[in-house]
Amino acid sequence: MQTWIKFLSMIVAGVLFALPASAFDNFSPDNKAPAELTAIRVKIKAKDFQGALTDLKPLLPKYDHADVHNLLGFSLRKTGDYKQAAVHYARALQLDPNHLSALEYQGEMFIETNQMEKARANLARLKKLCPKGCEELADLEEDIAKAEKAAAKTN
Repeated sequence: MQTWIKFLSMIVAGVLFALPASAFDNFSPDNKAPAELTAIRVKIKAKDFQGALTDLKPLLPKYDHADVHNLLGFSLRKTGDYKQAAVHYARALQLDPNHLSALEYQGEMFIETNQMEKARANLARLKKLCPKGCEELADLEEDIAKAEKAAAKTN
């Protein structure tokens, strides 16, 4: 009996170690995001966007990955560099057209740059990708509603 327990323990450990390091913290469905992104996401959550940019930029030559470009776009947008943010969101969506976070964050950038039709187009794509709803869809829907309400008050 003890042999079976050891055997099962080894199988479970092998399965756990075989999972990518980012499997539990990954926006991209391909589960091949660079492991370095986990620490970068912590910086972004702490609103250390400059620190995130410092860590993200060296990853570009190493990884042409949707999550890298999405987080670059997000950090650049949060530091006010909309032009470069747009480049990285576009690349993220070129690599993964169904990247939910990139669609949400690009939509938020469109709202912030007064491109509401483009934001609504991203919302429509999210509705198709998340027919039963998802966080990215709910967040972008809420942001568009707030922007439309604010615009109505000024008119």
